[in-house]
Amino acid sequence: MNTAILWAFIPTFFFVSVTPGMCMTLALSLGMSIGYKRTLWMMIGELVGVALVAVAAVLGVAAIMLNYPWLFTIFKAIGASYLAYIGIQMWRSKGKLAMNADQADMPQGKDWDLVVQGFVTAIANPKGWAFMVSLLPPFIDGGHAIAPQLIALVSIILVCEFLCMTLYAVGGKGLKRVLGHSNNVKIMNRISGSLMIGVAAWLFLG
Repeated sequence: MNTAILWAFIPTFFFVSVTPGMCMTLALSLGMSIGYKRTLWMMIGELVGVALVAVAAVLGVAAIMLNYPWLFTIFKAIGASYLAYIGIQMWRSKGKLAMNADQADMPQGKDWDLVVQGFVTAIANPKGWAFMVSLLPPFIDGGHAIAPQLIALVSIILVCEFLCMTLYAVGGKGLKRVLGHSNNVKIMNRISGSLMIGVAAWLFLG
C-alpha cells in the first residue's frame, strides 16, 4: 500500500472520528453514568460494528444496502427504540444504568447489553455506511492485493475510533466527578438519559 496514501488517511479519519456523533455521544453518556471501564464493553460492540461496516463498504455490500432504505428503517427503528428506552429509564433514575444516591458503587447491569448498544448504534447508522462507501474506496489501490490494504485501513479506523471514544468517555467520567455528589445524582441521570435519548432520536431521524 502506498505510504503517502496511508499517512493521508490517518488524519482524515481521525478528524472525522473525533467529531461529535452518535457513538461519541453514547460514549460520553455512558462515561458519565457507569464510568470508563464499563464503557469499554460498549466500545467493543461499536468497534465490531464499525469494522463490519468498513469491510462491507469495500466489498460493495454497503452500496447495495444504501439502495434499499427499508433495511435501515428496520435497523433504526429497533436500535433507536432500544436506546430511547434506556435513556428514559436513566432520565427517571431507574434501570440498571442509572446512578443511585444510596449506593457508592457504579450502576450494575449486563456487560452484554452494553456490547449490543455499541454494535447496534454502529451498524444502524446510515450516515456511517454512506461515509465508509465514499471514503474507503479512493484509498484502495487496485494494483495491489485488497486484503492487506483493507486490514491496514480497518486497523487505523478502529484505533482512531477507540481513542476518540476514550476521550469522550473519560470526559464524561470527569464530569461525573464534578457533579457526582449525592445531591446531583438525579441531575447526572437526567443528563446521561437525555444524551441517550438524543442518540436514539439522531439514529432514527438521521
